[in-house]
Amino acid sequence: MITDTSNAVRLSQYFLPTLKETPQEAQIVSHRYMLRAGMIRQSSAGIYSWLPLGFRVLKKIEQIVREEQNRSGAQELLMPTIQSADLWRQSDRYDDYGKEMLRIKDRHDRDMLYGPTNEEVITEIVATSVRSYRDLPLNLYHIQWKFRDEVRPRFGVMRGREFYMKDAYSFDLDANAGRVAYNKMFVAYLRTFARMGLKAIPMRAETGPIGGDMSHEFIVLVDTGESEVFCHQQLLEYDILGEQVDFSSPDQIQGFVDQWTSLYAATDDIHDADQFEREVPEDKRITARGIEVGHIFFFGDKYSKPLNAMVVTSDGTEVPVQMGSYGVGVSRLVGGVIEACHDDDGIIWPEALAPFKIGLINLRVGDDVCNKACEEIFTKLNASGTEVMYDDRDERAGVKFSDMDLIGLPWQLIIGPRGLKSGVVELKNRKTGEREEVSLESALSRISG
Repeated sequence: MITDTSNAVRLSQYFLPTLKETPQEAQIVSHRYMLRAGMIRQSSAGIYSWLPLGFRVLKKIEQIVREEQNRSGAQELLMPTIQSADLWRQSDRYDDYGKEMLRIKDRHDRDMLYGPTNEEVITEIVATSVRSYRDLPLNLYHIQWKFRDEVRPRFGVMRGREFYMKDAYSFDLDANAGRVAYNKMFVAYLRTFARMGLKAIPMRAETGPIGGDMSHEFIVLVDTGESEVFCHQQLLEYDILGEQVDFSSPDQIQGFVDQWTSLYAATDDIHDADQFEREVPEDKRITARGIEVGHIFFFGDKYSKPLNAMVVTSDGTEVPVQMGSYGVGVSRLVGGVIEACHDDDGIIWPEALAPFKIGLINLRVGDDVCNKACEEIFTKLNASGTEVMYDDRDERAGVKFSDMDLIGLPWQLIIGPRGLKSGVVELKNRKTGEREEVSLESALSRISG
């Protein structure tokens, strides 16, 4: 749940250390703007502290992820950051994972590690707790900090060493049931990213060190993307939020998966140029760059066999459970959203993720009329539950406008003495850049709630 319940803050009292200049180490848009907007500060290479503004966005993304996982039937738990190496030796991944794994020893000289993922831990939990087919299907997830010791951490939270991640794990009796679980996560991911204002396209993907034979990446098209992607234009026109989704209906869920996978979509590592040209009309071909915002896998008994996660079937035989894993980089998404939603002046937050909905700007701090009007507006917005950041600083108007554009709140409500004399305020939409003078009542009715 969102832990910061302060819907209304005064900028003069809020910890928001914005920067005028771009730090030299920031190479991509999201890294530059997150540093300049006072969202994060680097602690060490690839490790960041999340300051109040960035933390609010992080928690909003987390909550959307949580709501859609719960809607799909997954159950939340919490697993540790520090894991025993013995579990990873049982799955034969301890030596194979590579130098990205941070290996440590405790005071008793036992081999431990900072978890880069949790397949082994969750499988052991199920292996010691689930014995009958009657206990399946099961999908468990957590949202936790992870660590992968990247050789060259860069791009801020897009490729850091410490990151905040949702990972879910499904457990089923057989491969057919496992596919049903996989499909549920597929649709849950479509809904999750759409609620964040993102057009995420599912693309067939390599399974990598996770393993398995079925995998999709969810890719957002952005100019600064890490990889080249190829897809049918129609995929950008589908609207999953416009559909009534019943997660209890495997047939309906399969229909959504079929719809989204029937058209060509591939990253450059598995792209087939001949197939692309054959299946996609020239005027519908999209070649762009993209970033991964989620990844799902089905890997059968890769972990359940070596970790002895077995269940007894209805006929008394014992079989390994069939598993899938489903990851969303919650902290990575903060950067991903900014990569997709910005202009030359700063961030443009989708309303669902904005740290505050409205930036209230007092153009003449110290003027009794302006102060009184702003205080009344601030009180009304707060009482209505509208998230508002009140810029009550004694700064030049240009500084306030620049900071608000950088922070990227969806609306700016600008209060000045000249407008108040005429009975109007100025309302600016950050996304469109449109500014208009309207009555205060009209402005509040449009942006409240």
